[in-house]
Amino acid sequence: MINKRNLWFLTLFSLILVLSVYYITMPSELLMTANNPNKEEKTKTVSKQEEPKTEEKENTELVALRVEAEEQMLDEMTNLKAILTNNNKTTEEKNAALEQMQKLNKNRGLEEKIEKKLKETFDLKTFVKITDSDVSVVVDSTKHDKTLANNIMRQVQEEFENHVSISVKFQK
Repeated sequence: MINKRNLWFLTLFSLILVLSVYYITMPSELLMTANNPNKEEKTKTVSKQEEPKTEEKENTELVALRVEAEEQMLDEMTNLKAILTNNNKTTEEKNAALEQMQKLNKNRGLEEKIEKKLKETFDLKTFVKITDSDVSVVVDSTKHDKTLANNIMRQVQEEFENHVSISVKFQK
């Protein structure tokens, strides 16, 4: 015979079991943002403070472009995460939002890769922004050279399978 104590134990155990299964099956990305929405900003602040001081100071225009691009990306990611967590959205809308998030992350990684490649190849500080099939490169250089711009375009095009529209702008 089941007494009250056993019934309570089974009820609480089943509740804990259901909650743990729900917690485990949730996407980890949603859990991170739900637990600490400012975690991304904190980690970025820490990583910026740990940069070596021996590097030359970067052009303020490039820094402003980076900050603006980062803010746009964070706003888009926030909107897409809101779509993903909204129960009223359809599966197709959630899938489209997830694909857009993956595309944004992929583009950001590619932008960083291209910037690093240009730094290694030409020893220039650059800012790269990818939108759809357009790539804009802002170069921090006093030398405004057509051959340098052409070489930069070739280096950038090597990263893509399909032809993309590349623009190079010199800033100083």
